[in-house]
Amino acid sequence: MKYTTLAISDPKKLLFGHALHPVRSRRGLLIGGGKVYPELNFTLPPMEITDHTFPEIRNQYRNIVQDALERAVDLHMEGLVLEFETLLEMTLRPEWGTELVAVMNEVCEHFYQTYGLKTEIRLTPNDTRDFQRPVRMRTSRYLESMFQLFEAGAKAGGTFLSIESTGGKEVCDEALVNCDTAGVVFALAVLGVRDMHFLWKHIVDIAHRTGTIPGGDTACGFGNTAMVLAEKKYIPKVFAAMVRIVSVVRTLVAIEEGALGPDKDCGYEGPFLKAITGLPISMEGKTAACAHFSPVGNVAAAAADLWSNESVANTKLLAGMAPTVYLEQLEYDTRLMNRALDMGYAGIFQQLLIESDIHLDPQALILAPESAIAISKEIVQGKNPVEAAIRGAQKGMQIIEETFKRGDLRLEDREVDWLFRIQDELAELPTEEEALVARMEPLLDPEKVILSEYGL
Repeated sequence: MKYTTLAISDPKKLLFGHALHPVRSRRGLLIGGGKVYPELNFTLPPMEITDHTFPEIRNQYRNIVQDALERAVDLHMEGLVLEFETLLEMTLRPEWGTELVAVMNEVCEHFYQTYGLKTEIRLTPNDTRDFQRPVRMRTSRYLESMFQLFEAGAKAGGTFLSIESTGGKEVCDEALVNCDTAGVVFALAVLGVRDMHFLWKHIVDIAHRTGTIPGGDTACGFGNTAMVLAEKKYIPKVFAAMVRIVSVVRTLVAIEEGALGPDKDCGYEGPFLKAITGLPISMEGKTAACAHFSPVGNVAAAAADLWSNESVANTKLLAGMAPTVYLEQLEYDTRLMNRALDMGYAGIFQQLLIESDIHLDPQALILAPESAIAISKEIVQGKNPVEAAIRGAQKGMQIIEETFKRGDLRLEDREVDWLFRIQDELAELPTEEEALVARMEPLLDPEKVILSEYGL
């Protein structure tokens, strides 16, 4: 564990718009330097991606950015980030993804030169290794095209490099549906951590070679999968809260390897990462409802430096195209945050964001700055990632239990039962990687999990 103390230990300083180590982009956007900016995430409507349709796809991405930035000028926006999450075909054929980055960056540069609008692209290739079975994290035939897209896309105008990496997902998916605490810790704190070290060495090296910024990772495929399952009542909410905390340990590795932020939004590890490292973070909440429901629509903004909407399809709404509509919503949210900062009301506004969510769901409770700092303090005291994950999860469960017993958190009876069960299971887990691997290996299906792909 590289980090042994917290960068931010005062909950009042774990605040939106302010990071200890702001990041300045090539067009001069200062993220975490006193303002919150929108991060617009968009995708195509349902359609095939082929040689025949690619000219239309290129036009769609150009038009999305053109339309959004025209609205940004009308709204007197200073700057924003556009996240380009590639689709499978755009990573398998990196020349496609690269061309789309170049097309969008050309529009961004025009608006920068003409209006002074500071717009940057976050390039997020999808982790195509997950499409091979059994998953091969280090020898996958998909790795080369991923890294090619990172490098060529960075040169074409991608300022921030990010990914939703999936190391350990082949174990975690089954552990989630079975509410297997040991399986989750093993998947994230052993397999996930090991894969993150491997992957982010390469991404940071590419960023250095191309003069771009290694942003960060996200445990979307773990923490958000758990949250969505909990929203559908397939698994307990307290279990999803535990998964979110454990995921922090694997996502922290990107920063240990050299990522500078802003981290990727859709895993919600941001408040913990910001407390530990002081780097700026991107978060999503109520405006992510276009992609998934959540119980953290307001509290997620409490420490955000970028405020995102998740992925919205380029479809026509009554007002206009959906990405432009969502950009306007994000802008009005960030205006409120920034005005609160300017007028000295940031603490009050943040408390309203927090209080509106934390009494209704344990997943919201653990994202509150006070909770995030207490949990992060336990994480950095771990001697290794496994111990860090267990300590953080135990603290989170303790916070949930104490808040419930005070009458300040709503929990159904089955949630309370699961809370105590998770605490018992965490208490009996080994805290050393070798011992946890020895416990889990006999339970793994070698047709699904190749431990040598994680250096084991």
